[in-house]
Amino acid sequence: MGYGMGINTVMYAIPEVTYGVTPATGFNKLSYISHTLGEESPLIEDDQLGLGREGHDPTYDVKTNDGDIVVPLDMEAIGFWLRGLLGAPVNGGTAGAYSHVFESGKSVLPSHSIEIGHPDVPAFSVHYGAVVNQMRIGMARSGLLNATVSLIAKGETATVNASVAGGLVLVSGDRFAQASGVIKRDGVALGNVVSADITISNGLDKIETISPDGRISGVIPGIVQAQINIRTRFNSLDLLAAATDGTPVELDEIGWSKGPHSLKFSMPRVFLPKVKRPVDGPRGVMQDFNCQASGRVAPKVTATLTNNTEFY
Repeated sequence: MGYGMGINTVMYAIPEVTYGVTPATGFNKLSYISHTLGEESPLIEDDQLGLGREGHDPTYDVKTNDGDIVVPLDMEAIGFWLRGLLGAPVNGGTAGAYSHVFESGKSVLPSHSIEIGHPDVPAFSVHYGAVVNQMRIGMARSGLLNATVSLIAKGETATVNASVAGGLVLVSGDRFAQASGVIKRDGVALGNVVSADITISNGLDKIETISPDGRISGVIPGIVQAQINIRTRFNSLDLLAAATDGTPVELDEIGWSKGPHSLKFSMPRVFLPKVKRPVDGPRGVMQDFNCQASGRVAPKVTATLTNNTEFY
């Protein structure tokens, strides 16, 4: 028996046909950076009186399995996670430039079985009934480009010494780079953007029924929330004017490209808050706009992925 090493861990994932039921075949092998999934059942301290100072055994509380997976913005594999976040896309295009258009607001979202394995030990367990609640992507001038995917799972199987994934399909491609990022308003790139964070949430509501296994019965999609936090160097009244008069703006391209392939988010109706312009020293003055997207006239968020994968 060896020691579990992060470098050797594996992740296999598959959409479920029935919530909480792991399919026998069809798993995808996906790369990841880190994860915090895992079923927990905390202890409740015994509160009985009259039994002396030592007390009795604690009681196990309900089981939960909420956690994050940090994944690279791999131009092929990110489609798997976008499908989990936004539901099935409209697939089109031709070989070498297949297009996949994902829109927010679908009433039904897929659940997944995700196996995490430590071959060195060996130890494998499956997190089942896992539904994507949120995705966050941080934009910067340089560095590696990742997405943090937050999930709510129904449970985790007992750990065994062999994978249950069966035949695997490797889903992997080139990684988009931070240096290729752009944010456009009405087709024109915003200047002097220092950093940005995109957050899309499904607002999942857990169905917390009384159950002998102590697990949730499922999740229900709530109100979609789409936000983008933009930090800019202050050199123009453009965004400030939009924030002051309450005029929504269209961010028609937020994304990255590499050759013929790209990932682009669009938010057709975005409101900017009125913000401070603090001065804390001799260097440049920054503005932080925590913007919110509206779904009044169209889906709050549309994501268009162009890559080599025919369909998701």
